[in-house]
Amino acid sequence: MSRRPDRFRAAGGILSYFTRHSTAANIVLLIFIAAGIATLPRMRAQYFPDVVIQEIVVAINWQGAGAADVDRGIVQLLEPALIAVEGVVNVNSGAREGRANMRLEFEPGWDMGRASDEVTAAVASVGNLPESADEPTITRRAWRDRVTDIVISGPVDAERLTGLADEFLARLYQAGVNRASIQGLAGPRIEIELPLRELIRHGLSLSAIARIVAAEADADPAGDIAGGGARLRTGQERRSPESLSGIVLKTGADGSVLTLGDVARITETGGSDVHAYFVGDNPAVLLRAERSADGDALDIQDRVKTIVDEITPTLPAGVTVDLIRNRTDDIRARLDILLQNGAMGLALVVGLLFLFLNARTAFWVAAGIPVAMLAAVAMMYAFGITINMISLFALILTLGIVVDDAIVIGEHTDFRVRQLGEAPFEAAESAVRRMAAPVFSSTATTVIAFLGLMAISGRFGDLIADIPFTVTVVLAASLLESFLILPNHMAHALSKSGRGHWYDAPSRVMNRALGWFRDRAVRPLTRFTSMARYPVLAAAILLLSWAVGLLVKGDVAWRFFNSPEEATISGNFAMLEGATREDSLAFMKALQKSVDDVSAEFNGKYGGRAVTHVLTEIGANTWPELAAAEFREPDQLGSISVQLSDPDLRPWRSHEFVAALQNAAPTHPMLGELSYRSWRRGPGGDALDIELSGADPATLKAAAEAVKRALIPYPEVSGLDDTLPLDKDELVLELTPQGHVLGFTIEGLGAELRDRLSGVEAATFPDGPRTATIEVKLPDGEVSSDFLDRMVMTTPSGGQVPLGDIVTVTTETGFSTIRRENGRQVVSVTGDIDDSDATRLAEIEAALQETILPDIASKYSVGFKVSGLSQQEDQFLNDAMIGFAGALLGIFVVLAWIFASWTRPLVVMAVIPLGLIGAVYGHHVWGIPMSMFSVVGLIGMAGIIINDAIVLIATIDEYATMRGLRDAVVDAVADRLRPVFLTTATTVLGLAPLLYEGSRQAEFLKPTVVTLCFGLGFGFVLVLVVVPALVMVQADVARLFTSLRRMLRSRNRPLRRVTLAAIALLMASFALTMGPAVFGTRPAAEALGEFVLASGAALALLWIGVAFRLRRRQPVQP
Repeated sequence: MSRRPDRFRAAGGILSYFTRHSTAANIVLLIFIAAGIATLPRMRAQYFPDVVIQEIVVAINWQGAGAADVDRGIVQLLEPALIAVEGVVNVNSGAREGRANMRLEFEPGWDMGRASDEVTAAVASVGNLPESADEPTITRRAWRDRVTDIVISGPVDAERLTGLADEFLARLYQAGVNRASIQGLAGPRIEIELPLRELIRHGLSLSAIARIVAAEADADPAGDIAGGGARLRTGQERRSPESLSGIVLKTGADGSVLTLGDVARITETGGSDVHAYFVGDNPAVLLRAERSADGDALDIQDRVKTIVDEITPTLPAGVTVDLIRNRTDDIRARLDILLQNGAMGLALVVGLLFLFLNARTAFWVAAGIPVAMLAAVAMMYAFGITINMISLFALILTLGIVVDDAIVIGEHTDFRVRQLGEAPFEAAESAVRRMAAPVFSSTATTVIAFLGLMAISGRFGDLIADIPFTVTVVLAASLLESFLILPNHMAHALSKSGRGHWYDAPSRVMNRALGWFRDRAVRPLTRFTSMARYPVLAAAILLLSWAVGLLVKGDVAWRFFNSPEEATISGNFAMLEGATREDSLAFMKALQKSVDDVSAEFNGKYGGRAVTHVLTEIGANTWPELAAAEFREPDQLGSISVQLSDPDLRPWRSHEFVAALQNAAPTHPMLGELSYRSWRRGPGGDALDIELSGADPATLKAAAEAVKRALIPYPEVSGLDDTLPLDKDELVLELTPQGHVLGFTIEGLGAELRDRLSGVEAATFPDGPRTATIEVKLPDGEVSSDFLDRMVMTTPSGGQVPLGDIVTVTTETGFSTIRRENGRQVVSVTGDIDDSDATRLAEIEAALQETILPDIASKYSVGFKVSGLSQQEDQFLNDAMIGFAGALLGIFVVLAWIFASWTRPLVVMAVIPLGLIGAVYGHHVWGIPMSMFSVVGLIGMAGIIINDAIVLIATIDEYATMRGLRDAVVDAVADRLRPVFLTTATTVLGLAPLLYEGSRQAEFLKPTVVTLCFGLGFGFVLVLVVVPALVMVQADVARLFTSLRRMLRSRNRPLRRVTLAAIALLMASFALTMGPAVFGTRPAAEALGEFVLASGAALALLWIGVAFRLRRRQPVQP
């Protein structure tokens, strides 16, 4: 039986086992590669990660009721019960004509299944809701991600377009695109019109006829006949005008029957005759394809395009199908940007490795990148992480970090073979064992820093949640690859490294140059910094103060969230009361002409094609709707949606086009309101959202109008609107004594009038991909302005009486919408702000907070709160501070465990705040405002920047056991120069291509790139210069405390008294100077200066005492 080779001998521990067992290492390698290759094609693609919406909506319809009645009769009754539901953090309620909506926001991570049950129980506990109100509907809000909009247009009639839309929708369903719908097109509708005279003549009511029609519209199953040979069904489905006309309403004593066709006019329409789309002069229909929670946007888009290609040849002449607001083109373009930059960064990293490491070492170190990435992709797939802008960016962030572990172990293995002359397997084993603690701790601190981002809640927390998870799985895979796979391959590679190879020539040249630089520059510099340690630390603090000054003075601006540039602009308008559909159509045409004129102006000024598609709409508003849209007649509403060219193909921004449209906006005598908005992408509310409260509705409305007037002079502000639009006049009916005598009730009278004014929905049934409706109503001609004057009511005894005899009518003017937040009546002023100029944005925000809002609040006696995006900014920064503090605590615990010391971690972590110098300087040089992604970068940098310091200090501690501290510092810095440089340079080079990326779609990620590149670049210098000084200062402090302990234990009473006096003076000076500064009662700079002076006096006293004591102990000279 043959003996196993020595290199397979169990050397103790799993690290040694995998170092000497090549088969085991290769099995792990193959598992990593196979898992990644198998899961990569299955990864779903989307633009942003899904956002979990922790909200439930309670909606109640109360037909015919005004906003004030809905607020009084529903909202104010339900709100206390809903606010009391456990987990609710905010309740926003809205009452408008005929409907109440209450939106409940829950704590992040709350069990929404339980929340839904508790909300249902809370609503059920309120038993005094209006009897005529519908049953409450309780729904949990879901994230909806649009993939594309499909516009079918051409010179054909609306019914033909509707048929084409139905066919397209059916094909989408067949292709597996299940979340698709036709927008703004109602299903077929059957209208049953009954003149009032016929109702009176036959003693009928609309609601009674609706019940009869509903009973006849469906055939009910009655069960199976015994034996299962047949199924019994009662009745016959009546779903056409012909079949409905035969419904029997009454049967006389003589056997005569009154059918629906005898008294009613029954018509069928193919869809909505109010809501319509247009492309130019041609009618159009709009479909929308959305992505489900487990859908792939790119796959859905490919299926949609396939259907378009198949259906286009069959379309009538002139009919076209256009895909607009197509997010998948954006996804592909942005993913290509990140992938191209990632590939370029990978090439730079690999090239750098081959320049400074021999080819075999560089190859196996670089091989860890794809292996770790593939393993990370497999883990991302297993945990449901998708490929999106954020997760892919996180992968690019780790391109340079992922090789740090391999560089440290590989470089140290190479060092032990070439410098110490160890055998390859012995060197690999020693390297992985010696570097296990610092490598593990550096990985752990990086992971802990990024996990600090999980403390950020809200929608922005959901947006960046993929970053910490992606970084964690990549670094975990890198750690496993470095410990289990790399050492064995390094041992094999170095076993054949005795001979010089031509392909190692670049690394030999660069290492000779690096050796010269190390001996001629680094060693002398380290000796100098170790001696001049206090001036070095003072210089570092001075630089940090300079960086903070740039932030405080505003030289480096702040912009919370720079939304990716969108290519869609929407313009919504609402006409005044009394405007007709013809007025709206005329204004829509004028609006389209103004868009054409502005487009031609931009084409001539900048070249290219400014506008790629224009879609107009009558009968509704597009997103974001005007507040006035809730009470206007559909014929008085309209919109225009402008699709601009790709942001990377034009030198101007969408806000500039919006400003030009506002200047060129047409006028119309019946125009009530016009608002242009540029679409935004990503989470967050309106850029401008000011909430006013604490007064009656009329005062709140006046204050809201004052805010809008004050913002008009700022051209950067657009789309101003408020949530308290004026309502149409409301007629309030009260029963007269005669009405009471005749047996009328106000509830019954109100229900009958609502039916006559609004009609009654009798039944609904599926009709292909849409839902058809049967409605019972009065003829349109009878519902005119003199409706109440002509109205005749039937008494409970069967008689007839004019409405004017039984009610009195008063007119009130109110508001169409009443909003409440947690019981308080509020109004919000919303709008958009061009944030391309961060300095101008800061000026507008300062004017709002310091002048405009305080003045209006004082004038109208209202309270104000800046909410929306600004509120989320405050929440984000508060959560980020908590996450950062937690990350620092976690890092300290790991370092204290690794170094077995409470003070060594403080030296390592001292470089974290100094990394801010490079980050701020980078933003200043590039002219980029700091943003939420800068904060993300700073938190992540806290874990990365200390990695080199960990390895360096671990080496210093090892060398200090064999030589003096100063020599140990100098030798450790010289020996670790190459790995420290490589780990920093690979991280920076991995991100450098994104730094020079010109695409506007990647701009929102640049602050993180600048933070890491410049912060880590400065961190490299800090590690080599400041860390040695910190180590020496720590030794000084340790000696000082040792001396103090000895002095306090000294039997010499005068010396002990001097020492105690100096300590007491230090403590008293801190309490008297810095104490008030901590509580904000005096300037911090002044207090710090006084404390420094007092500390100097205390130390001088101590020095004099020690010197005096030493002088007395000297022997007297003869």
